[in-house]
Amino acid sequence: MQKLKKYLFVLSIAGIASAGCKQPAAGSRRPAEAAVAAGEIGSHLPVFVVKDLQGRKISSADVLGKIVLIDFWATWCQPCRKEMPGYQALLDQYGPRGFAVIGFKLDTMADPEDPLEFAHNIGVRYPLAGASGDLKQKFGGIEGLPTTLLYDRQGILRKKVIGFEYTEAFESAVKQLLLAPN
Repeated sequence: MQKLKKYLFVLSIAGIASAGCKQPAAGSRRPAEAAVAAGEIGSHLPVFVVKDLQGRKISSADVLGKIVLIDFWATWCQPCRKEMPGYQALLDQYGPRGFAVIGFKLDTMADPEDPLEFAHNIGVRYPLAGASGDLKQKFGGIEGLPTTLLYDRQGILRKKVIGFEYTEAFESAVKQLLLAPN
């Protein structure tokens, strides 16, 4: 009986001692929280510096602290032709409150008309630049046109639409972001 008590005592001490020493198996640690992929909701506005269609510099630094709408478009894209004047109207109305718009023209097909003439004819005056392959990748790749991305004042992507969207849907999102605390 004495041996049994001694055996149980040693066994219980060993169990208590090992309880606080448990090490996770190699490779079983949880990976750090993965960063949000470029172009996905929650990702950050990428750093870029490009020349606009008139040769002036445009950069992400120009829009720091602003709500930014990035529009990927083309002259041959009919939904783009419908959306772009609405983005100009939003800029005219909300620009003084910290809203900016930049358009990036894709060159996947030949332009049926001069891009600057196209923009003038539809009443667009916001900055327009070409979208290089590198720039498209910084925004997570472009799957279709139009592609519109809306970033908050901290440069975080809050809304993404591939294809046509009514201006009112973006206006509603812009208003919410303008009301959000900085």
